[in-house]
Amino acid sequence: MASICPKCRMELDDDVVCCASLRYEWKCRKCGKRSTGFVVPYGRCYLCGGENDTVRPYVTKDVKAARAVEEAVQFEVNMYQFYQLGRQRATDPTVRAVFEQLYLKEQDHLKELEDKYHVHLEPEVLNLPPDAEKLLEDHLFDGIDFDDRKDQVHQLYDRALTMERRTRDHFARRAIDLPPGPEREICRELAAEEEDHVAMLETEMAQFTPEKA
Repeated sequence: MASICPKCRMELDDDVVCCASLRYEWKCRKCGKRSTGFVVPYGRCYLCGGENDTVRPYVTKDVKAARAVEEAVQFEVNMYQFYQLGRQRATDPTVRAVFEQLYLKEQDHLKELEDKYHVHLEPEVLNLPPDAEKLLEDHLFDGIDFDDRKDQVHQLYDRALTMERRTRDHFARRAIDLPPGPEREICRELAAEEEDHVAMLETEMAQFTPEKA
């Protein structure tokens, strides 16, 4: 009997196997990074190369563990708004393109957190009214000259890296200080995820830095 694909809603023949709804989770033994998907290349962590173990999705009533996830979502929402407002405010085409790219990647990061930890964000958290956007702009871009096309990209990357490193270090310190348990493991995972974000930003920033003769 024919069936319907749960993802694209296409009708499938009897002999077609649909894996659209199958997702698995892995956790790196070395750095603690948690990955979600259908397969993981070579069974290795793409951040540090450590071996991955299959794990169950988190379903916890532990208030402390939930607090760690809440903090992670808060940090990611902050970055999301930083990139979103930056792409709207930028007048230089290069800067606008940079922020557009980072904004789209931050959307993916938020989606990953929602999927991993079963978080459900209200639309109002991401779609701010104009008055709130103006208040955030004054705070987020204090000290950045949007009329300076020469150094604008580096100023913005420096600001983004400062925020991402602060988030990474926050969760790394918490993971060290906490006793073994769900909260510590979540903090380890979040620190590893932020290390991934930092590495990505550093690589992209290097593309805008001229090589020394």
